[in-house]
Amino acid sequence: MDRSIPQLRRAGAPAVHSLHRFAFSVPDLDVAAEFYAAFGLDVRRVDGRIDLHTDGHPHRWGSIYRGGELKQIEYLSFAAYADDFDPLVAQLERMGIARAAPHRFADEAGVWLTDPDGTAIQLVAAAKSSPAAKVVHRAAAVPPGQGAAPSRSSLGPVRPRRLSHCLLFSSDVTRSVRFYTQAFGLRLSDYSGDGIAFLHGAHASDHHMLAFAKSEGPGFHHSSWDVASVDDVGLGMEQTMAAGYKDGWGVGRHVLGSNYFRYVRDPWGSFAEYSADIDFIPVDVEWKAADHPPEDSFYVWGPPVPDYFIVNHEIAGRRARKPQAA
Repeated sequence: MDRSIPQLRRAGAPAVHSLHRFAFSVPDLDVAAEFYAAFGLDVRRVDGRIDLHTDGHPHRWGSIYRGGELKQIEYLSFAAYADDFDPLVAQLERMGIARAAPHRFADEAGVWLTDPDGTAIQLVAAAKSSPAAKVVHRAAAVPPGQGAAPSRSSLGPVRPRRLSHCLLFSSDVTRSVRFYTQAFGLRLSDYSGDGIAFLHGAHASDHHMLAFAKSEGPGFHHSSWDVASVDDVGLGMEQTMAAGYKDGWGVGRHVLGSNYFRYVRDPWGSFAEYSADIDFIPVDVEWKAADHPPEDSFYVWGPPVPDYFIVNHEIAGRRARKPQAA
């Protein structure tokens, strides 16, 4: 079955259309496989790595490799339509952005470069994997006189449908926004001062396919995975807690993006998010970005934010292992 998404184009806007893949390394692949399988992803072992798929979908959303003693982001890959690829490469050259050697884990042809925080970035020509339209949030319409909630015994495991976005730490959020909008044609959706910013794709995407939060340096905060309903967000929380992954944040609802969420803390201190009903920006809509005060930029409702939620463990871990001066 061909599940490719039809080509959507914003006229006169060469730009990436999808976050093609994320890749990071961890100390133990078995631990990673257990976590993401409990989360509900289709975890596949290929050539000494782990690939992350969603149920029944052919796309490879993420890859995890065996690395050192700390989890570390390795690269992000963005995809563009074939006829946008050369104009984007030319744009990189006009900006004076130097080509980089392919990443040591590279397994797909493309152009490599480095973003201002030192993260490896790949540009490929590939089919659109981001959504073409907003999928209606699933909510059963039950008439009065009938029970609306499903029985627990009738429910299967929660299985995310696709990758929605990734959020990275950045030492300079404003600089990161400038780089990714100018180099790749991403568009600013919303932000809160210089603390956090959300970017969407010009050729139709969720409210954000990429986001940045301020930190002392680069790092991977979370991957976000679309599920069908707020019930699936809550059931995903129960599913992962039953598997032993009890730390996280949510269930709650965000302001920017509007999605319902549950963040599940992984064994290395970053997160995988169940996300339902995120805002969608069609190809013919000019979204007006706004600067939101901190109290109106994080969440509408939910439990208190745990202290560990905003820690960049890639920076903290390196600092903890740095030899102290005598």
